[in-house]
Amino acid sequence: MTDTSPQDRTEARLHSLSNALESGAFLPVRRMLNTLHAAEVAHLLESMPPKERHVLWGLLREERHGDILQYLGEEVRAAFLREMDPQALAAATEGLDVDDIVDILQDLPGAVIHEVLQSMDEQDRQRVAKALSYDEDTAGGLMNTDTLTVRADVTLDVVLRYLRLRGEIPEMTDNLIVVDRQDNYLGVLPLSDLLTRDPDLSVGEVMNTEVKPMPAELTASEVAARFERMDLVSSPVVDASGRLIGRITVDDVVDVIRDEAEHSLLGMAGLGEDEDTFAPILPSARRRAVWLGINLLTAFAAAWVIGLFEKTIAQVVALAVLMPIVASMGGIAGSQTLTLAIRAMALGQLVESNVRWLVFKELAVVALNSLVWAAVVAAVAVWWFGDPRLGWLIAAAIVINLVIAALSGVLLPLAMRRMGIDPALAGSVVLTTVTDVVGFFAFLGLATLFLL
Repeated sequence: MTDTSPQDRTEARLHSLSNALESGAFLPVRRMLNTLHAAEVAHLLESMPPKERHVLWGLLREERHGDILQYLGEEVRAAFLREMDPQALAAATEGLDVDDIVDILQDLPGAVIHEVLQSMDEQDRQRVAKALSYDEDTAGGLMNTDTLTVRADVTLDVVLRYLRLRGEIPEMTDNLIVVDRQDNYLGVLPLSDLLTRDPDLSVGEVMNTEVKPMPAELTASEVAARFERMDLVSSPVVDASGRLIGRITVDDVVDVIRDEAEHSLLGMAGLGEDEDTFAPILPSARRRAVWLGINLLTAFAAAWVIGLFEKTIAQVVALAVLMPIVASMGGIAGSQTLTLAIRAMALGQLVESNVRWLVFKELAVVALNSLVWAAVVAAVAVWWFGDPRLGWLIAAAIVINLVIAALSGVLLPLAMRRMGIDPALAGSVVLTTVTDVVGFFAFLGLATLFLL
């Protein structure tokens, strides 16, 4: 018998859940939900419409709420949080890691956060308050304050005996962090060295001082890039004075990478990375209406350019047939370059010093492609309409539009970043306007000059 894939199992669970809810058989649903991993329950909740989602939430044991909340997307999680009082929230977050508690609390109003903090014990309150003081998209916002530290002057044997007495270590611990008496970061002690080196050696003799800590203000994107480049499992986090304040683990970095990927994908359509697939109709319509309106303005700009050449189009009807080809070719070429540039910016590869080289490379690529495909389109136009003039006119317009599209694809995201605009969110809209306007203007302008 072949094993079913995770997707097949999820589809089967969704199907059985829907059938059970429709028939009112809540007991088997409750039993199934409370035996699944919290991440699987969160995925099922996000895959259900709002009404069924809240029924399932009510069937879960309250002590599981905190574990499940940490795996939910922000929009779905916020909907559940709005219905929970501070005492229930404090109970739900009890026992969670500090970074997971912070992720949950950041979705709440300040007054509610204060009430939840007041209901915690002093130690947890201080840890959470420290993490909340940093922006969520920084190393400080990602970190967990649960760390294992040792001093450089003790022996490995003492460290081993300490760990045995402690009885447990935090999850994702691959290194112990070495600090001085003022908690200033000194280096890390890999667990592999702790277990294999001479126990009479001191921590200072064995520790790795080449591992650089993450500054608390470092952006989440840069944190993810460092984890990827250095193959890290965890990393210490220090404040501006070099004092250890926490650590980041790879599971939190995976969330950052996923969020950035979703942001790039959904941002092209004007959607947020936490867009709830089953969100209510009115909020979804309101969010999308903004980008539809922006797109309408860009469409009017392209239509205005076409209107400038109304007489030309009326006399040479073939122009109306061929116009979309010019705009489409420019749009595709520009999107390819724009996507490449945004990816390079996200990876920290595109900087002022290498912009000129990338522009030259993209122009060379588009020059080769434009000459080939302009010749193909020109041949088709001549065969279709029997007018050689249309062939070279559309070929020239395609070359012009593709060159402008390539330039725009590189320079637009850089200009937007300087202006504080997210290029992943707005780049495609602006680029489409540029390629449409330039394509129509070049084609119809050349036609006006040489055909009339």
